[in-house]
Parts: sequence; C-alpha cells; structure tokens
Amino acid sequence: MNRHRTAASVLLAAGTLLAGALTAATPSVAAEPTPTSFRQQHSQGFWTAERMRQAVPLDVTAVPGSVRSAPSAAGRPTLVAPTAASTSSAGTASTSASPTAFPQAGGAWTGGGAIVKTSGRVFFTMGGRTASCSGDSVTSANGSTVITAGHCVKYQGAWHTNWVFVPAYDNGNAPYGQWSATKTFATDQWAASEDMNMDVGLAVVAPLNGQKLSQVVGAQGLLFNGGYNKRMYSFGFPAAAPYDGSKLVYCSGNSNKDFLLTKDHGLGCNMTGGSSGGPWFQDFNEATGLGTQVSVNSFGYVFLPNRMYGPYFGNEAKAAYDKAQTS
Repeated sequence: MNRHRTAASVLLAAGTLLAGALTAATPSVAAEPTPTSFRQQHSQGFWTAERMRQAVPLDVTAVPGSVRSAPSAAGRPTLVAPTAASTSSAGTASTSASPTAFPQAGGAWTGGGAIVKTSGRVFFTMGGRTASCSGDSVTSANGSTVITAGHCVKYQGAWHTNWVFVPAYDNGNAPYGQWSATKTFATDQWAASEDMNMDVGLAVVAPLNGQKLSQVVGAQGLLFNGGYNKRMYSFGFPAAAPYDGSKLVYCSGNSNKDFLLTKDHGLGCNMTGGSSGGPWFQDFNEATGLGTQVSVNSFGYVFLPNRMYGPYFGNEAKAAYDKAQTS
C-alpha cells in the first residue's frame, strides 16, 4: 500500500485485507442470534517484544456503496466520569514542549498526563497472523474495560484471539504490563454485519499482579449521545508508514458529521494503520491528559486523504459498553 493510500486509511492491514475491508459478513442463518462477545484464549508468553514489533497494523478504507445505513443515533446524553489510577491518574509530566494548538494533523504527543497511561496498543492474532490496533482504558463497573474499534475485536466474520492491551507501549516494552482479555465485545450491528457506523469494540482484561487495569493506569470518562461538530483530540499508535507504532500520536481540530456514507464524526488527521481503536475526546485538557471519550479511530476514504472517521457513540455503543463493564 503506498504512502498516500495508507494516510487515507485508518483501520486494517494492507494488500488482501483492503480488498474485503468493508464487505458485510454474511448474516447467520441459524436460529441463534449472532454472538456479540467472544471468550478469549491465550498462549502463555506469546507476545514477545519482537512479535509486537512485527505485528501487522490493521487498516480499512471505504469506497462508495460499501457502507450500510445506521439506525438513528438519537438519545439522551449519558456521561461516564473518569477514574483515577491508584498511582496517579495524570501520569508523569513531560519535560518536552507542549503539544501544538488546533489544528494538528498527526504529531507525536509530548504533553504527558493521563492519556499516556490510559491509551496503548492492542495486539491479537487474526487469520493465522499477528496484528495491532490501539485502545483506551475507560471508566467501568469492573475497573477492567478497554474500548477500541469493532474491527479490532472481530473482522470478516471471525473473532480475534490472543488479545492483549499494552498501555503506554514503548517500542516493544510494556511499562505497565500486558493485560490479557478474558472476553471481547462488539456492538450488535458490528457483530452481525460489520456495519461501519457501529465500529465499536471492547475488551474486559484480567487483573495483573492482583490489581485491576484502572487501578494501575486510570481510566477516561465517556459520553454517549453527545452530538456533533465538536473540537476533538484523537490519539493512537499508527504503525504503517510513515509511522512505526513506537509513539503515541495525536490529531486535534474541529470535527464534523460525515456527509458521505456514514453517520460518523470526521476529523483532519493523517494517522495510518494501527491507530484504529484509539480514543477521540471532546473537552480534552492538555495539562491533565484527561478528556471525555466520544469515539474511536475507525476508517478513512481512499478519495479523502488526511481525514479520519470515528463512529458516533449512541445508544448502540452504550449497550455494548454496558455488557462489557458489567462482565
């Protein structure tokens, strides 16, 4: 995949993955409804530093006629407040220059704060190979919930395995550990037909060294049914050229509602494959690194370079979140 095509993408891998990226999975013909969660299995010690570095960044592009319409996103706003880590929800302050003010289309995050610890890379196996996305620790009843993109938990009808979250990933190092998922979730609409309007996935991770995820790295708050046309910050770990997955990257600016094929948010951003599932915030505070999460990196149009799209967190995303946070 050439550089320009990659910059217009934001979800899955290259080559053969792109060919079927937005093709709907065949709906189940069985009497049972399509499962919306998957119980994970892991191979002990599978994710070595080298294997994480070699994971293929997931990347998906949209083409006309490939995206189905979504149900109405109307609903009452629902706010979930952030959770502080037991050590420090703000993390360690950076001594480097502060991030650039609006707009910013894809630069390394140097501002420190909570986002450095709550965000991280996601690794999993799919179709016999290793792959990567991004994710974020969010406030939850179980204190162990990560939110990401739907295609980062299930893609082309198959659930990913060996799913782990590595907060504050640092070039093969896991300063806060590897958090293995016990169960992964997707919105009903993504699980059934991979509807790009509902590209939201979640994972519940097992405790590590006797502590829950939110106790170690903190957790960002969420807002459902919060509306459109907000100032946003997007974060992720893009791993396709010109990025290499080693740094937390961000974009910021005014968002708008997609006027083409989806009901998603749109934001000027040149992050590439591997950033999928990274968090979008409104009301983001650069000093503390805390914000209100309202979306995740999802996809890009091949004909609109340097623009990212993320699903609207409506009632459907809230329902998936509620299933995960109470599991």
